[in-house]
Amino acid sequence: MSKPQSNISVKNLSIGYAAKTVSDNINFDVAQGELCAIIGVNGIGKSTLLRTLGNLQPLIQGELKIQGTALKDYDHNGLAQKISLVLTEPLASKNLTVLEVIALGRQPYTNWIGSLSHEDKRKVAHSLATLELDEFKLRKCHELSDGQLQRVLIARAMAQDTPLILLDEPTTHLDLYHKVQILKLLKTLVQNHQKSIVFTTHEIDLAIQLCDKILILDNKENSFGQPCELIAQGAFTRLFPNDMVRFDAKTGAFKVNKDPN
Repeated sequence: MSKPQSNISVKNLSIGYAAKTVSDNINFDVAQGELCAIIGVNGIGKSTLLRTLGNLQPLIQGELKIQGTALKDYDHNGLAQKISLVLTEPLASKNLTVLEVIALGRQPYTNWIGSLSHEDKRKVAHSLATLELDEFKLRKCHELSDGQLQRVLIARAMAQDTPLILLDEPTTHLDLYHKVQILKLLKTLVQNHQKSIVFTTHEIDLAIQLCDKILILDNKENSFGQPCELIAQGAFTRLFPNDMVRFDAKTGAFKVNKDPN
């Protein structure tokens, strides 16, 4: 059986800004049909890494390839057909309907006046159905709950029909039920549509249960692998100081340290 194609490959990557490196020695790859979480403490550079992967800010050093081609070698429209982004920034206008927002995902493929072809409309309809949003399609986005709006943004990314989807904190402000709903939805998308999805998250316990791969950004080892591999390596144990929380390798979850000593 042939190995699935790598949709994103990163080697010896350094990220940050012109005068400051935030993190370096980052190495990972995500293949078709894989869900990958980027985790780490606050301020470690998770969002900076995601923005670098999406070409929103330049890398400082290293190699970053999308389907075997260097990121820098794509033009704007070519990259928009390879990567779709769901960031934490609010929508420019929540007065748009659900249908209008999802249709924006087809911009890389439309003609110069933005007319939707039959294929564009088919992709939009498929995204609406897959994310179970048909009943909301004519509703204004400002009328939606946080969980519903997050599904709309994922549907827009799906309508863009790229092999790689990047999401920054897709479960922020959601309750536990809807956090699980969104992450299971992402898992279904990679399995059924052979996408690669990379997302940043603080929901480490859920990522361990649902993700195929995890990158632990710590500015030291930046461990990467399957959750079971990382547990065996003790990578989660080193993530936080153990005076407050500790990682239980048997259950694959963090526990509050109740002993003040």
